Amino acid sequence: MAKAPRMHCGGCRCGLAAETVTLFCFSVRCNVDVNTKVKPKSSSALIQGFCWLMLFHRRQRHKTDSNMETTQEKCYDPFDSSLRFVDEEDVLDFLCEGFKSRRALMSCGHAVTPMSLTKWCRTLLDQGETRFVCGLIGCDVEWPYAEVRKMALLTPEETKYFEKSMASNLARAISGAKLCPGCKSSLMRENEFSLCVRCTVCTANTRRAYDFCWQCLREWKGPAPRSDRCGNDGCCNESLKTLATCPDIIIWSVTCPSIRACPTCGALLQHDSATCRYVHCPRCKKNFCFVCLRLTPKCLNRSSNHFGHCSTGVAPRQTSIPVWRKK
Repeated sequence: MAKAPRMHCGGCRCGLAAETVTLFCFSVRCNVDVNTKVKPKSSSALIQGFCWLMLFHRRQRHKTDSNMETTQEKCYDPFDSSLRFVDEEDVLDFLCEGFKSRRALMSCGHAVTPMSLTKWCRTLLDQGETRFVCGLIGCDVEWPYAEVRKMALLTPEETKYFEKSMASNLARAISGAKLCPGCKSSLMRENEFSLCVRCTVCTANTRRAYDFCWQCLREWKGPAPRSDRCGNDGCCNESLKTLATCPDIIIWSVTCPSIRACPTCGALLQHDSATCRYVHCPRCKKNFCFVCLRLTPKCLNRSSNHFGHCSTGVAPRQTSIPVWRKK
């Protein structure tokens, strides 16, 4: 199997491995516990991309419509000749759960277990994705659903959930719509900076203004417009909560938050403080300075260097998630 290519930090190409830059969940529903300690993997086997998405998965699985977790660990049949077994590290075991099954190779050449593959693909679906892509940063291979279903040993309940989620995500991806909690009609949000959305159907039926929250999908409570939350209990932007509560780190003598939202697409990234301050966002493919949050071409100048202080100073903790406007 070919060795995974070595990646470098996005800005200066200094040769330091970028395996230490971890992508967080960018969904507003993500419940990330920033105090959770994740045992680092060896850089030769795993870039810890998307590892905190697993925490989101563990919280999401308690939802009523997602009750499809298996109570017993799924393991490959060691006598299955259609599988390519290898003695390698499970690249999708981001939480170091140590699944007992033998490792088998996916079509991209990376080793997985049925449990880690199921959890990873489940996370992608819960994030609204319509494709199954390898979770190893630097590997953009898309797995066919038939391969995922076979290699993940999906149960009938899991298969039903996967296929239902795939269809739902595809419909939402095409339209960008959500279902009104009142009449279940599909609606688009006109103002991307306000979570308060008015349903014209419910308003006409009830003969009163009916607004609901785009974030928690419940009838709106409290003053409007607001971009952070409504007045319902439990309605909060967990990404903003993560940005507000994450610990500080020191990047080459510069103190800044350990988690930042990409200034281009809003994806949450964590820095390990070992590499330089320039990072590469796996989602939008942009490079930016983790200290000042400026794109690297704007940040690089005569008064700054790759490992020193940023000329514009340290950007404060972010209080909003940038909206990605794809061109």
